[in-house]
Amino acid sequence: MELETVTDAVEDRRDELTELARDIWEHPQTAFEETYAADRLIGVLAERGFDVEVGVGDVETAFVARYGEDDPVVGTMGEFDALPGLSQRASATKDPIEEGGNGHGCGHNLFGVGSLGAALAIADAIDAGLEGSVVYAGTPAEEAGAGKVYMARGGAFDDVDAMVSWHPGWYNAPTKGSCLAVDGFEVTVHGESSHAAASPEAGRSALDGLQLLNTAVEYMREHVPDPVRLHYVITEGGDAANVVPPEATGEYLVRAPSRDLVEEVSAWFRRAAEGAALMADVDVEVTKTSGIYGVRPNETLGDAVRETMDDLGSFSVDDPLADELSDALGNTSDQIAALPEEYRERAAENAYFTEPIDALDAGTTGSYSTDSGDVSQLVPLGRMTTATWPAGTALHSWQAVAASGSTGTEGMLYASKAIGGTLLRLLTDRDLLAEAVAEFEERGGADEYESAMPADADPYELLGVERPDFDPTADVEREAAAGPADDD
Repeated sequence: MELETVTDAVEDRRDELTELARDIWEHPQTAFEETYAADRLIGVLAERGFDVEVGVGDVETAFVARYGEDDPVVGTMGEFDALPGLSQRASATKDPIEEGGNGHGCGHNLFGVGSLGAALAIADAIDAGLEGSVVYAGTPAEEAGAGKVYMARGGAFDDVDAMVSWHPGWYNAPTKGSCLAVDGFEVTVHGESSHAAASPEAGRSALDGLQLLNTAVEYMREHVPDPVRLHYVITEGGDAANVVPPEATGEYLVRAPSRDLVEEVSAWFRRAAEGAALMADVDVEVTKTSGIYGVRPNETLGDAVRETMDDLGSFSVDDPLADELSDALGNTSDQIAALPEEYRERAAENAYFTEPIDALDAGTTGSYSTDSGDVSQLVPLGRMTTATWPAGTALHSWQAVAASGSTGTEGMLYASKAIGGTLLRLLTDRDLLAEAVAEFEERGGADEYESAMPADADPYELLGVERPDFDPTADVEREAAAGPADDD
C-alpha cells in the first residue's frame, strides 16, 4: 500500500476532524476532568468499529481503542487536556473567553484529533487488506498528574509492537532527543499556632519548617550534578503575620536525566525535609505526587517519520489570521535561531514554516519532562512535531491557544498523515519494525521498567481532583480491574 492510501483517508475526513478539534477547543477541561473530549473521541472510534475500553489504569477518562485482530500491533496516542488560566478567543489580540478560564495552550485539542485521524486511516487500510492491528490510546492529564503513568501501570501498552506520536509546535520534524525524568512532591508541615507577639514560645511555625527545607534545597543545588533541576513554590504559608502558622505546604520537583539520579536526589530531599522538621520542632508529611521517566529515543522510528514527511512535503495555511497571529508574536528571532541556518530566513518571512526538516534534538536531553517517557520505556516510540502555530510561537501562550482553535488544524491534518504514513510503513515493512524493536531492546527494553508511582497511588486524591462520573455516550467496555491496588 502507498502513502496515498493514508492521505486520502485523512482528506476524506478533513471537515469531520477539523470540526472535532475545534469543538474540543471550545470545551477545555483540565487534568483528569476531560470528560467532554474523551466522550467525543470515544464516540468517533466506537462508531468506526474500534473496540474501546475505558477507565484504563483506574483513570476515568483514559481509554484504549483497538481495530484489527492480527499481528503486528502498532499504535498512536492522543492527549486532550487543557491548561488553567489560558482562556483565549481565536483572535490576534489577547482576549480571554472567560477570565481565568481554561485554554488549550499546548494544542492538545489538536493532539488528540490528529492522532485519531491517523488511527482511522490505518483502520481503513486494514479493511482494504493490510495485515495487522492499530491501537489508539486516549491519554489524559499530561499537563498535570501524568495520566500515561497510570495507563502504563495498567498494562495499556503491553501488547503494542511500536507507537508513533506527536506534539503541536511551529515546525515539521521528527523528535529524536530525550528529556528529564522527574519526581513531584507535596510537603505539608504541621506546627502549633499561637500569638506571634504575646506568646511566641507556645507556638511552632510550620512556615519555619518549610523555609528551612527551602534553604536546604538551595544548598543541595551546589552539590547535585549540573543536569539536575530543583524547583519549589510555597502554596500555603499562613494567614496573618501575627499568628504563628500552624500549617504550611509547598510543591517540589526533582528533575534529572535518569530515573536513578532522580531517585537518588529525591531520597536526599526527603532527608532534608525530615531535618528541617527537626530544626523547627514540627511534623512533616512528604507525599509523592508524580514520578515519570525520561524519554527513550528511537532513531529508527525518527528516521521513518522523516522519510514520511519528505514524501508528504510541505503544506500551506491560507487564512488571514495566520499573518495576524504571526505579527502578534513580535520578535521571534531567538526562537527561529534554533533552526539550521539555511531555513531561518524563510521561517522569518512566512507566518507558518512548513518545510520538513531533520530532528533538532538528536543526541540531546531536553530540559522538559513528559509522561510519554513511561510509554517509551515499554514500547518503541517514535515522536514528531508539526507546524500547528506560527513560526516562533511559545507553548502555553495565548497565541498558541488562538492558533489551536483556528489556523492550527492544517498542521494537525499533516500530523494525521505523517503518523498514519509511518504506521503504514511499520505494517508493510517488517524489517523496519524489527529494526525499531531491536534498537529499543539495545537501549534497555521493557524488562527493567518499574512504575515510579506506588501501586496504591490515586491521582485524583494526589491532585485534589474529584473523580468524575464518566459514562461515555457510546456503548463501550469498562476495564475490569478495580484499581491500581490490584496491580502486582
